[in-house]
Amino acid sequence: MKKNTMKKLLAVGCAGAMSLSLAACGNGNTNTPSSSGEGGDGVKIGILQYAQHPSLDNCYDGVLQGLEEAGYVDGENGVSIEFQNANGSTSDADMMAKTMVSSGCDMIIAIATPAAMSAYSAAKDENVPMIYCAVSDPVGSGLAQDLENPQTGASGTMDSLNLEGQMQMIRAMLPEADTIGILYTTSEPNSVAHLQTFQELAPEYGFTIEAVGITNESEVASGAAALVARGVDCVNNFTDNNVVNNLSTLLHATDEAGIPVFGSEEEQVRNGCVASESIDYVALGAETGQMAASVLSGEADIMTLPVSVVTESSPVYSAANLEKFGMTLPADYSDAVNLDE
Repeated sequence: MKKNTMKKLLAVGCAGAMSLSLAACGNGNTNTPSSSGEGGDGVKIGILQYAQHPSLDNCYDGVLQGLEEAGYVDGENGVSIEFQNANGSTSDADMMAKTMVSSGCDMIIAIATPAAMSAYSAAKDENVPMIYCAVSDPVGSGLAQDLENPQTGASGTMDSLNLEGQMQMIRAMLPEADTIGILYTTSEPNSVAHLQTFQELAPEYGFTIEAVGITNESEVASGAAALVARGVDCVNNFTDNNVVNNLSTLLHATDEAGIPVFGSEEEQVRNGCVASESIDYVALGAETGQMAASVLSGEADIMTLPVSVVTESSPVYSAANLEKFGMTLPADYSDAVNLDE
């Protein structure tokens, strides 16, 4: 999928501490969403993305599509959309979110769990609605009291990974494997929840899980080395932002050791993983944008707007990456999409 060129330029421009003072979403306008129907008169939308990697980039592209379908286009009909990328820094995400609120944004759309938590912290006491994208555990993250009735001033889309389908895929492609390695960030709620589910599923499929926790992206290399040292048969990657943002570091260690890595979505497979039960993150973003538009137009109440849980997945693989590890595509996955083509 092609990435939005403007978005990439903005990401570069927002990458330093200086950018924090420039994240203006308005000039003192009220923080009450517009109720003008399609589009809006003077509507200011801040979009905060936690890190720049393909799956989150796809979310961003989808968010813009969803907003555009509802008439919210940057520069048209008084709509202003300001983008900030925290480049994997929680402290920067916190500051960017606070600046969006103080500068008069009518709404913040946050992409990925850490960005959503930063945005919620900044917006919750300031009557600024927050819509999130790709949060895997909204209740566990404190972003919703209940998926059907959040009651927090925040709602959005939940990317519920098909973890059992993923484990079935691993078993089919590696019938002799015993251990699956997991690298995850201990402070990222979605990763902790995914790991717990994977550990619960493992015995049913004859696997044991070797998990290595990290605290930040600087530990990805040492964490990958630890998994290799433990002799895992393969590695499964979730949507952990620190790991995905440094996927090449993980793959460098596992490729040298001859250990295949399974991804959680198609961009990870394009970038070196062997296969995945993949969620469509552009579609997830589009759903998020449409939810945001419904709140901005007054059609939906942010307090009661149900979280949209996206569970659909489809199998994808890379024939070249399978071949690299001497693996073949099982007959049960003959309909899977080869991303090399």
